[in-house]
Amino acid sequence: MTKALESIHYLLMRRWLILILAFSAGVRFVNLSRPKELVFDEIYYVDGARDFLKYGVEIEKGASEFIVHPPIGKWVIASGIKLFGDNPFGWRFSTALLGTISILFVYLIAKHLFSSKRWALLSAALVSLDGLHLVMSRTALLDMTLMFFILVGLYASLKENFWAAGLLFGLALATKWSALYYMAFFGVYYLVRDIYRIRQSEESKTQKYFNAVVLRTGQLAILPVVTYVATWFGWFNSTLGWSRNWGSENAGLLPNAFRSFWHYHSEILYFHTHLTENHNYEAKAWSWLFMYRPTSFFYKTPKGCGTDSCAQEVLAIGTPLLWWCAAIALVLLIAFWLKNKVTNHGFILLAIAAGYLPWFIYPQRTTFTFYSIIFEPWLIMALVALLRIYYLSSFGKQKFKFFSIIFLTFLVALNFIYHFPVFTGQILTYNDWYSLMWFKKWI
Repeated sequence: MTKALESIHYLLMRRWLILILAFSAGVRFVNLSRPKELVFDEIYYVDGARDFLKYGVEIEKGASEFIVHPPIGKWVIASGIKLFGDNPFGWRFSTALLGTISILFVYLIAKHLFSSKRWALLSAALVSLDGLHLVMSRTALLDMTLMFFILVGLYASLKENFWAAGLLFGLALATKWSALYYMAFFGVYYLVRDIYRIRQSEESKTQKYFNAVVLRTGQLAILPVVTYVATWFGWFNSTLGWSRNWGSENAGLLPNAFRSFWHYHSEILYFHTHLTENHNYEAKAWSWLFMYRPTSFFYKTPKGCGTDSCAQEVLAIGTPLLWWCAAIALVLLIAFWLKNKVTNHGFILLAIAAGYLPWFIYPQRTTFTFYSIIFEPWLIMALVALLRIYYLSSFGKQKFKFFSIIFLTFLVALNFIYHFPVFTGQILTYNDWYSLMWFKKWI
């Protein structure tokens, strides 16, 4: 009887996961070609993907082009164009696929952290109901690819597969440099953890300390850097890339290609540390959790809504209720962790810190709310962690707590449906669109 009940429970859990993934794929792939135009920074990244397919490097009007982001994110976009053609569906296919798969990894990570399929399903369901995750999945930018590699890399580290984690961190770094903070935060975390474990043992420690430092450095520092350099194969294999021949004019100990590579990266670093241009949708890091100033990726006043005044927008905004609850949960979870030092909660908080805190170092830099997608899954897992604490506490009746969590999820789903038109660029009457703009800063 017990085995039969366990089998039924397993089938129900698996069915719920399939439904969540099917729903996630549906809202990401249906009408993926809308809008038909390039939106926001797609104009740069799709253009770069086209150049990669044609030249292996990025070119502008037949001349080399200075580009400030590494190649992998654009190769991901290029793979969709290669499969489905140079059209809106082809541009966005790969990020939509990675966005859908990332929800499966949220489930797997949450299952590992909470040792529960139910809480893992709730985590995956809430991520599937987040507007920012949906918008970034349906747009050919670099950030969904970055988030995906970081997420899967951290899953690999949780499973103690550090070689795979190092490779994935390298791919993340080769998408955007902000992955470097995850390498630093978790490299130090795992090294400190190893040293602590060695200190608890009674065996000879000197050699073990040395081995731990060498091994973790190789896995979480050297391997990612080697992977990163390897992803520039198109640039190394071409004479057309920007700064590709700089080394031939400057004598030094390194081969010409690597002197040119070093020079290129020094110029990229200068760009990133001095980017202070004003932008209408820039948002400082402190405001991201509250969705104070979301980024409008696309806005148009087309026809076809049944009235003279129509609006069509893609707004990169998280489901408001979900993010506001998660922001409160983050503060409470930090307080709970400081008191109880639960390891799995600390891991979630560290993943948020690695993606969020570094942006406070450069308050003058031009930043956008959608940068928060890199830690969005972990923020939602922080909310689930707090709900789990609440559910398992001795406070209140179990049935009431269960239904209150279900009710909160239902409200998040309603909020997701309500704002769905601006997540997916649907054509609305102007009045209907304006009703979705709850605050002036959202316009």
